[in-house]
Amino acid sequence: MARTREVYYFDYVKDFGLSCLAGTLCSRATLRTDAPAVLALAGAQAKDEKDGDRDGDGDDQLGRDVRLLLDSPLPDEVLRTVWLAAVRRCFDPVEEDTDTRSWLRRVAEVCPAHRRERGRTEAEVLDEARPTVPEGELRGTVAVEIESAAPALERAVAVPEIVPALLRVVREVDADLGLRLFLRAAKAYSVPIGQEAYDRILGIGDLLAYPATAVFEELNVQWLPLDPGRRDFALGRFGVTLLAGVFHGTDWQYQGTVPENIRSITEGDGMYAPGSYAAVLLEDVRRLVDSALSDEAVTALWRTTSGRVYVHDGAFDADGRSWLEQVARACLVRLAEVDPCYVPRVTPARSDLAQAVLREVREAARTGSAEVRGVARTLEDVVTTVDPDLGFRLLLDILFTYRVPVTEAQGVRYRALAERFGYGADHLDEQLPRRPH
Repeated sequence: MARTREVYYFDYVKDFGLSCLAGTLCSRATLRTDAPAVLALAGAQAKDEKDGDRDGDGDDQLGRDVRLLLDSPLPDEVLRTVWLAAVRRCFDPVEEDTDTRSWLRRVAEVCPAHRRERGRTEAEVLDEARPTVPEGELRGTVAVEIESAAPALERAVAVPEIVPALLRVVREVDADLGLRLFLRAAKAYSVPIGQEAYDRILGIGDLLAYPATAVFEELNVQWLPLDPGRRDFALGRFGVTLLAGVFHGTDWQYQGTVPENIRSITEGDGMYAPGSYAAVLLEDVRRLVDSALSDEAVTALWRTTSGRVYVHDGAFDADGRSWLEQVARACLVRLAEVDPCYVPRVTPARSDLAQAVLREVREAARTGSAEVRGVARTLEDVVTTVDPDLGFRLLLDILFTYRVPVTEAQGVRYRALAERFGYGADHLDEQLPRRPH
């Protein structure tokens, strides 16, 4: 019988379960961490409480994680090893005159077993999204990552035999829990993780429906140099089209001031190398600002893409070039903070795809809205004299902004172009307008 897995990102926005409790203990370096304090923290984490505007049921996973360890055949020394590594030795059950298994029983007592009540629609949606990876396959995948990180773990983690202990959790208890305890130990001791390994681990987390923050927050990733030509962002738009989405119409005012909204992009790297979003945005901005396009064309292109065509002329972006220069300065500030050695550069334009993009711009102009037709010539100039990649993304964004439907054939061609440009899988899912049947 296939195992029923949780859709963690639906109930949690950050880490959860036993790894979350361990992280909380690590963050309390100067606070009391005796048994009563730890049990109080565990109970509070598991307790029912309101979560925003949706009823929350606390952290059910904490109790499940603890009971998985209690029901396992692992000896006490293995349980103690993974516990000490996860909490950075800030609380040792042995110092409380108890063994680790007895201690975990006390934690389980403050985390009673129960299931969240789901409405019918909610349950159906979750059933569709549940991970289906077999446990045997997952054990092998997670074990490979732990073994790959073994030298770094053994050097950094001040708990002997941590690697074999984590592998036993993966192979004899639960690979999901083993992955999270591995990540927590790596975070607790700032174990360096290479970017290729990080990308694989992030993929495993996605496979298990983790919130991405459960993987990347606090992880010491050894990032590769920033690449302004990176296009495989998993969360849809990036660069100037992401900027346009943030400043759409007049809605942006509810999110903060102009500088605050710019920072929401330049500092919003999240799961990526710090400065990634600023680097790709700066490249887009420099392409437009340094181009032969007239000031009027740059302004019209920006205003159309951001859905601000009818906003009064006294607005912050009345002069598109000056506005983009302001954005460029904010990008440089961010890049100087996170990577003082970074030298901004503009990657070579994808001229090999210019004709394919140009055909799509012309076809969209024939069937699109007045807004599309109004900037069609400028979009052609972007494709032929600036960068076909940027032109294609601007076209997609304008079609999305004005809800211009495209045919099935157009959608197929757009997806093929997106793949050739190297966009992430979500880029078209976010921006492709609804298609008529």
